[in-house]
Amino acid sequence: MSNESISRFLAIADTRIAFDEAGAGDALVLLHAGLGDRSMFDAQMTDFARRYRVIRIDARGAGESMRTDSSYSDAGDVVAVLDHLGIDRAHVLGVSKGSQTAIEVALVAHERVRSLIAVSARTGVPVSAALRANWDEVGRIYQSEGIEAANEYEIRMWIDGPLRTANEVDPVMRTAAAKMNLALLTRTDEFESEQQIEPPAAERLEEVRCPTMIIWGDHDIEDVLTAGPLLAQRIPNAQTAVVAGTSHLPQMEQPARFNRTVLDFLAGVERGSGREL
Repeated sequence: MSNESISRFLAIADTRIAFDEAGAGDALVLLHAGLGDRSMFDAQMTDFARRYRVIRIDARGAGESMRTDSSYSDAGDVVAVLDHLGIDRAHVLGVSKGSQTAIEVALVAHERVRSLIAVSARTGVPVSAALRANWDEVGRIYQSEGIEAANEYEIRMWIDGPLRTANEVDPVMRTAAAKMNLALLTRTDEFESEQQIEPPAAERLEEVRCPTMIIWGDHDIEDVLTAGPLLAQRIPNAQTAVVAGTSHLPQMEQPARFNRTVLDFLAGVERGSGREL
C-alpha cells in the first residue's frame, strides 16, 4: 500500500466504522480523543506511514462513524477493524478517550497488541472537582448561551489548558480543534449504547503486558498530570514522555516532537528494548 491515505468503511450491525489506511509494514492503530475525530492525526499519517501500516479510526459518535441504539464497545470496534484487515497484532496509540480504548484493547485482546501508547490519559484517576465543575459549566453555557459559547469554553478547557490564555496557543491549531469539537456538539446520534468492559480498566492496569509508553503535555489539566505518572507506576515497565509546551492534544500542537517521540519508542520495541512480559 502507498503512503497516500485511503478511506474505508466497515459495516457492523446497523452502522459502519470509518477508518483511513496508509503505508506498509507492522500495523499502527491511531485512536482519537473525545473532542474530535480521526482528522486530529493529519500531522502523523505521512510520517508514520513511511515505516508502518497506519490505521486511524473514527469511534462511533465521531467523524463518519455513527452511533445507534445497538450496544457496542470501542475496544470491540478496534478489534473488528483489525479482523477485517487481517491484522493479527498492532501497535495501538490512543489520545485521551482514545487512550482509554487503547488500554482496554490491551486488556481484553492482549494477544493483538504489540505495544501501547497512551496519550493524555486519565484512566485510574477519579474525576477531579475542577474537571467536574468545568463539565457542569459547559452544560450551563450550552443551555444559556448556545453551542458556539459552549464550544469556546471547552476549547479553553482542553486546548488552552489551565496555564495559558488563548493568545499563547497556535491559532491555526486552536481553530482546527474548535472545528472538530463543534461538529461533535451538533451531532444527533446521542444514543447511550456504549458498553464498558468489566472489570473496568482502572482496576486492571497491572495486567497490561505489552511495551507501553505514557505521554502527556505539561500544560494539560490536573487529572492528566496526575494520571500520567500513576499509570507509569501501575503498568509494568511503562516508559513516560512529557511534551513541553502542549496541553491535551500534543500530536496537534507539537507534531514533529510528538512524532519523533512515538517513532523512537516504536523503534525500541522493534529492537526488543521494550520487552513484553
